[in-house]
Amino acid sequence: YNGKTCFIDPSPPVRACLLTLKALNLPFEYKVVNLFAKEHLSEEYLKKNPQHTVPTLEEDGHLIWDSHAIMAYLVSKYGKDDSLYPKDLLKRAVVDQRMYFEAGVLFQGGLRNITAPLFFRNQTQIPQHQIDSIVESYGFLESFLKNNKYMAGDHLTIADFSIVTSVTSLVAFAEIDQSKFPKLSAWLKSLQSLPFYEEANGAGAKQLVAMVKSKNLTIVP
Repeated sequence: YNGKTCFIDPSPPVRACLLTLKALNLPFEYKVVNLFAKEHLSEEYLKKNPQHTVPTLEEDGHLIWDSHAIMAYLVSKYGKDDSLYPKDLLKRAVVDQRMYFEAGVLFQGGLRNITAPLFFRNQTQIPQHQIDSIVESYGFLESFLKNNKYMAGDHLTIADFSIVTSVTSLVAFAEIDQSKFPKLSAWLKSLQSLPFYEEANGAGAKQLVAMVKSKNLTIVP
């Protein structure tokens, strides 16, 4: 593997790809893209990714963006087996559904709708309904874990990598109540026990939470 990755540590999609790269034990070149300095809007970057998102994967002249697409590609090409992204269509459909949930509900609907106005327009007032939606999403995750140890079944998949990055960011706005969400709390601890977790997700999540906490946030009705 000789790919390049364009990253910024606090970004959940970036961290999801880092978890996958570490799980696969793949070497890679890490290139930081500073969103606050608008490096993602440079002519050079726009040629690689016209959507100007991070991360972007570059390998042998081929370019892939969107963390879910990158993770699926990496596992499909470099995985020693298909456990992280099953080839069985029914099992894969469950993994895909969980990742779509992360993309639409946790990340875009929950996290980005708060953090984009907060960080780029300094909008520090957060409507209560957005906080309520985050807590509701924890309830959905708890239900996903009703009969499973992991989000998409009985073993670790890229769905877990995707979801844990958003969850460990959303806690900046709504902590996980262990009494209400015991399975979600246990799942999070199991992910945190992975040998590469802290480097790939923990440190970046802490950076993002610290960035949020540095703002003078107000929850409004």
